[in-house]
Amino acid sequence: MRNMIAFGLGLLALAACARVPDDTGVGFGPYDATAQARAARATAPQPQSAPAAQSAGSTADIAAVAGGAIAAAEAPGAAAISDEQNFDAVSARESIESDAERRQRMIEQRVEIAPTALPARTGNAGPNIIEYAVTTTHPVGQQVYSRNTLVFGNRHERNCRSYRSDDLAQEAFLAAGGPERDRQALDPDGDGYACGWDPSVFRNAAAAARNQ
Repeated sequence: MRNMIAFGLGLLALAACARVPDDTGVGFGPYDATAQARAARATAPQPQSAPAAQSAGSTADIAAVAGGAIAAAEAPGAAAISDEQNFDAVSARESIESDAERRQRMIEQRVEIAPTALPARTGNAGPNIIEYAVTTTHPVGQQVYSRNTLVFGNRHERNCRSYRSDDLAQEAFLAAGGPERDRQALDPDGDGYACGWDPSVFRNAAAAARNQ
């Protein structure tokens, strides 16, 4: 009797353990409901992405601009491009005789302007370094004026660096009593030219003007 009771209890326990769970598909609901949800999502209309805006520099835009430019150039009344560099085009309409006639017309239309005297300098405009250059003849480095040979330290270089150009240094040198006197040690070698100023540039220009 005890054996029968124990056997019956064992069958009840096995029946409880062998209970089949509901088919939930992925564990979140019944399989039928999950399948229906998937089917609904698959058949639902998908949102359409907005078309990409066409950039301003696209091929179509460039072609349109180029086509408009060509049409404007070929339109009646448009300015024609000169063909003076085209040998065939020039030779077709010009000859040696016509070219000579054109050159003659250009010569007849030429206007020559005679040079005039330079205006007189008014007021106290300071020393004229051009006039000083063309009135001197000795080269740079040739001593003409006596100088105090005791130039202390780098006074000459320091004073010359205070001028933006050698022309300005020469003007200041002449305005301060040069070339006879050199108060600022701008001309220690006594050639009359301050801070390496070279009058040959102005002399050459004057000579070229006279020979024209």
